[in-house]
Amino acid sequence: MNSFSDKIALAINIDQWQVENTLRLFASGASIPFVARYRKEKTGELTDFQLIEIEKLNKVFLALAERKNTILKSLSERDLLSDQLKQGIGGAESLNALEDIYLPYRPKRKTRATIAISKGLEPLAKMIMSENINKLMNAASGFVSEQKDVATPEEALQGARDIIAEWISEKGFVRHDLRRLFRRSATISSRISKKNTEQASKYESYSDWHEQAGKAPAHRILAMFRGENEGILKIKVIPDFETAFSQLRHKLIRKANEASEQKEIALADSIKRLLFPSLETEYRKELKQKADESSIKVFTENLRQLLLAPPLGQKNILAIDPGFRTGCKLVCLDKNGNLLANETIYPHPPQNQTTLAIKKINSLVNAYKIDAIAIGNGTAGRETENIIKRIRFNRDVIAIMVNENGASIYSASALARKEFPDYDITVRGSVSIGRRLQDPLAELVKIDPKSIGVGQYQHDVDQNLLAEGLRTTVELCVNTVGVDLNLASAELLRYISGIGPNLAQNIVHHRSSNGNFTSRGQLKEVKGLGPKAFEQSAGFLRIKNGTNPLDASAVHPESYALVNRMAKSFGFKAEELIGNRELLSKIKIGEYVDENIGIPTLRDIINELEKPGRDPRKAHKIFEFDPDLRTMEDLKVGMTVPGMVTNITDFGAFIDIGIKENGLLHKSQIADSYVSNPSEHLFLNQQLKLKIVSVDIQKKRIGLSLRF
Repeated sequence: MNSFSDKIALAINIDQWQVENTLRLFASGASIPFVARYRKEKTGELTDFQLIEIEKLNKVFLALAERKNTILKSLSERDLLSDQLKQGIGGAESLNALEDIYLPYRPKRKTRATIAISKGLEPLAKMIMSENINKLMNAASGFVSEQKDVATPEEALQGARDIIAEWISEKGFVRHDLRRLFRRSATISSRISKKNTEQASKYESYSDWHEQAGKAPAHRILAMFRGENEGILKIKVIPDFETAFSQLRHKLIRKANEASEQKEIALADSIKRLLFPSLETEYRKELKQKADESSIKVFTENLRQLLLAPPLGQKNILAIDPGFRTGCKLVCLDKNGNLLANETIYPHPPQNQTTLAIKKINSLVNAYKIDAIAIGNGTAGRETENIIKRIRFNRDVIAIMVNENGASIYSASALARKEFPDYDITVRGSVSIGRRLQDPLAELVKIDPKSIGVGQYQHDVDQNLLAEGLRTTVELCVNTVGVDLNLASAELLRYISGIGPNLAQNIVHHRSSNGNFTSRGQLKEVKGLGPKAFEQSAGFLRIKNGTNPLDASAVHPESYALVNRMAKSFGFKAEELIGNRELLSKIKIGEYVDENIGIPTLRDIINELEKPGRDPRKAHKIFEFDPDLRTMEDLKVGMTVPGMVTNITDFGAFIDIGIKENGLLHKSQIADSYVSNPSEHLFLNQQLKLKIVSVDIQKKRIGLSLRF
């Protein structure tokens, strides 16, 4: 096992054996969902989030180890590697500390210091650095040389100061102290660039802004850096110069003579010209990384909540993609989301064919035994909902507004064209809206998460980190819920532990060619699906009404023999245990503990047998907006309105109150006490009663509050 498992354990505050076992499982090809669900004994019941952190830190330390090897090789090849240097490099615990050690030995480009050294001024620099020199100008005169292009004693002193400035900038303790000063007290300040004043309106709040950089929220850091990248803002991120100078002077200047004065000048130059620019670049990167991580955390948590939103379930759906001039596209879907019919109605201006539209809707509801109507929440959504609510159906039908963010992305995708080659994008978009109501998870996995509309500055953060975070989130959600092996699309199957895109396609092809799976064991017949993939995936794949009832549960096939033993001890078959709480309560799980299976797994098995294949998502709740609200003009400060959370950021949440414009619930309005993280108080699709605190029709801004 690698030598930094102890460091990972310390960082996460867990035992080293938990890290070592986890890394062994990862090395064997085990996925995070599989380890979290089926290897609890090995990890000490680490959560999926702890496993993610272990994987992340392992990559960081591997990168550090790789960089150490690169540096050691470079120094060895140049005969610069001493035992002391080797020990220092080996003991470096961060990339910054490592690069500080390597900096004096890094191959240099041409600098003011290297030019001065080439002129023979290094001995003078050493004299000044030691502060043990009298008659400074006389000493400097000895380095005047026409041949070496040093014309005067002043030029000699300038060259010596250039050398000293570089020496100071390369000292590890200097960089360490200044780095701490940056983190503790650096100020981020911004101003509008004169060249871009006409484009500056969206950044007007940053025209003369400054605050402590380390305390600036992620959204503000990203906004300011975006403004800088667009050439609109000028940004500086530095601590107070006098504080930095005083702090370093205390450690570097020991005497009070002419040499000390020269050394002070060199120190000031080193700070302004070398150290501040270098460490500002480094600290900017650190600020950006923290802001990225914070924003990605918000995005992934929002995505998790959206993917795990309550499904309506297997119901016959009439889905509507509303529109005014182009009409409303209707589709009818069966319980499995298959397209049965499509129509277009024109109930709104300019056509105003409301009566005909109602007749068509009624006809479709009766013909296809519709249970629910899904209405996209975009343009004409509320107007369409009002028409639906006027219709008196001959059967029980519920109407539900559905967030349609990303539906247009799906409808124009190659996947949608492949699934519905004979239909245009409006039909495909309506299908997506309807399927989202049936099962948000199964439908939303088909869309790039960045298009779903729950992020914060998603285009400004590190795109590789974002993609990795979103992929992991989708994977965790899909495996948390599990999928029906005989209904799941390839897009859903690809996120199952151990599967991936190629095996997902192979499973769908096998299902099409051979009919539905009747047992999990048949997965082994799928092309390319070997023992490891079966181990990783089988527990997350469900088969309803198969040959073995356990195949419909989250009990892993590796535990089937154990369940049979439990049943046999009572004289029953395994299927007779399923759902029999009284019988299950009599099982003494301690009697079944062995070297491979412990109490955590046994407890999971009993819980699963009580409610096999249960959906961890909550039941769907019907929500209605205020029917009297249609536009911003209907809003009045002080009134109370129902609303639903559509997006959560680190500065608050956006709320759909049933009109075109979303309202902002700032974090200062969430509770009477201070709110640091809105996600700790709110969740996506949460239904709230809110107070209107401000309405700006010109800027289309609505302020909301939960503080009554």
